[in-house]
Amino acid sequence: MSPASLHLYTDSSPNGFKITIALEELGLPYVLHHVRIDDGAHRHPDFLKLHPHGRIPVLVDVARGITVFESAAILLYLSDRTGQLLPAAAAARWEAITWLMFHSASVGPILGQRVHAEMFADVPHAPSIARYRRLSTEFFATLDQRLADRPWLAGEEYSIADIAGYGWMHIARLIGFDFAGYLHLTTWHERMSQRPAVQRGVLLPEPATGP
Repeated sequence: MSPASLHLYTDSSPNGFKITIALEELGLPYVLHHVRIDDGAHRHPDFLKLHPHGRIPVLVDVARGITVFESAAILLYLSDRTGQLLPAAAAARWEAITWLMFHSASVGPILGQRVHAEMFADVPHAPSIARYRRLSTEFFATLDQRLADRPWLAGEEYSIADIAGYGWMHIARLIGFDFAGYLHLTTWHERMSQRPAVQRGVLLPEPATGP
């Protein structure tokens, strides 16, 4: 694979970190393009040609002529491209995909709305804050239960499900959405945080900051 074959367009965000972590885990050469959302770069016509809805991350595989957006799709693409980060056994493979989709459909949207309600809404709306705190507490408990008797979300093998989960848990911890009371989830988070590729991935294109 050419060093310039993979081009990643991203910013410092939970969804962006999922892909930088995955690329670092896989050891794939890639070109990093920093799409500065705060400056409106995601609305530039050139970027909208890659993702018409104007969201990061976007992965362009120049060698294959393929463009993929949405973090879960990119993770699946990278796994399919390399044959790595998904278990080979069918049952464990589908467990990994199922928990990847759980993060995509539940964890990310709920935490995203909680971040907005608590940190960025022009006028705080107490019922919305209470709702998203309750919903996030519920999925913290679900993840904690899942990890009670296994090291990784798919079982014994580290996978893209764990990478997807860490993207948002990293931000949750950074901005003070506390899940320390969930022992198994916390232990998993600490295990993830010790991986060198994870440590590198959350610094790209630059570290996220708290409130």
